[in-house]
Parts: sequence; structure tokens; C-alpha cells
Amino acid sequence: MTTGTNIRTYFDGTWHEGDVPVIRAADHGAWLGTTVFDGARLFEGVTPDLEAHCARINRSARALMLTPTVAAEKMVEIVKEGLARYPKGTPVYIRPMYWGINGDETGIVPLPEATGFAICLEEIPMAPAEKTTTLGLTSFRRPVLADNVVNAKAGCLYPNNARMLAEARARGFANALVADAVGNVAESATANVFIVKDGEVFTPIANGCFLSGITRARHISNLRAEGVPVHETVLSFDDVRAADEVFLSGNMSKVTPVTAFEEARYQHGPMTRRIREMYWDWALSAGA
Repeated sequence: MTTGTNIRTYFDGTWHEGDVPVIRAADHGAWLGTTVFDGARLFEGVTPDLEAHCARINRSARALMLTPTVAAEKMVEIVKEGLARYPKGTPVYIRPMYWGINGDETGIVPLPEATGFAICLEEIPMAPAEKTTTLGLTSFRRPVLADNVVNAKAGCLYPNNARMLAEARARGFANALVADAVGNVAESATANVFIVKDGEVFTPIANGCFLSGITRARHISNLRAEGVPVHETVLSFDDVRAADEVFLSGNMSKVTPVTAFEEARYQHGPMTRRIREMYWDWALSAGA
């Protein structure tokens, strides 16, 4: 099942129209879950931080003991070739992927001599600026490095995220706010989280249980460039309840205002609006 429409796939050295098959039943990634991906965006003619996303998937591959086969710079070139096939102004989600093919004598450890690679492009509209979400608690937590490959954007992590989402949605919320192993706030089930309090911005410190996102880093940089205090720190769920504003940060939508966390309610406030404006100003002026 696909998420978007108007799909194009890069596989075996060339671009193909549509959602073509790329993985085989006996591939290591198919039956043992050695898959990694990354996500970037084309919108309004720009691809912000595309190079950083292509570099990160190679780091993710190494974290799963896969051998990345495409340099980040070459990956950017391939992506831009594919994007040129879309009409001007089309919003596109960009997803490079690696997966394991062969295993060792046990079948478990992926062997380095072959790694599957593909890029999937899907037309997916950007969320409107006024689109908001709500957050609920979940009993599921983010793993730590001793438990799972949290230093990678790995497909095998996402069934846990799905459990979080399903549990929160069953209670009437759109997304879940998730704890780390010791009970502090980590992120939502789909994106990093920020809160605003008394004109200052706070976000959970990257403690190794979640990916410190590329878009997260961009927001922090933009805010500090404008002199807004940003604190990467330990946050409790009570800190979130007491916030003036809450928003999520991720590649898919860049900024998503939060209007509720459990019983707490928030405005779609001025800082969240300004952060979105700053991101768009940076992206469009950088001409990425």
C-alpha cells in the first residue's frame, strides 16, 4: 500500500514509472527486517536539507550492519533526476531506502557484499499551515540502544510507533506523546516535539532513544539566529501540560501545531506560527 500518488521508483540504476517491485522474498530485509529509509521533501521548488537526509541514510545503513552503496552526493543527483519528471510545483515526498540481501550461515547477520537500494518518490501535498493535531499518552515507550537500533531510521522500529498511535487513537487522540526508558518525554509517535513557555522554546535533549531530527535541528538554528532562547533539556509530561504552546517537528509537515495533550489545551500560538514562517523563509531563500 502506498501513501501518495504519482509514484516513481529508482531501482537497478534507472528510474521507473510507478510503484515497481524491488525486494525478493528471500532478501534479508524481507524476512529479518534489515531495512532503513530516510525522508526529504520537494515543495515550492526547493528540497531543504536534501543532502543531510541522503547522508543520514548511509549512517542508518551502517548502524544495521548494511553496506551503503551510493554516496550522498550521488544520491542527491539521482533524486533530482527523478524530481525533474514531475510538473513544476508538485509537492513530492522523497524516500531513499536500503535493505539487506544475504545473511551469514545463521541467516541473521547481513553480509556486506550486496545491499539493496531504491528511491521512491510520491506526490504528497504539504499539510496546510492551520492543520493541527492532538496528543495522548501511551503505555509504549521508546527503546534504548541496548534494545534496538535507535541510532538509525530503521523500518524495524516502526511497529512500536504503530502501537503507540493505535493506542492513542483508540482514546480519541490523533498522535501519542511518548516517554523514554526512564519516563521523561522523548517525542511523539511520528515526530520530535517542542514546547513554548514564557517566550522561550524547549525540546527534549537527544539522549539516544530517538533520532534528533534534521528538521528539529533546522528549527533550533533558525530560532537561535533570531535570538530566541532554545533549551535542549529533560522535559516531564507536566512540563508539556504547563506549556503555552506545543508543536511537532518532522520532515513530512515541518511544523504541526498541537492543540491538546490529554486534558491540557493550547492555542495555535504566535511562536509556532513564527517558527513555520522562519522555516519557509529559510528554505525558499536558501534555494535548496
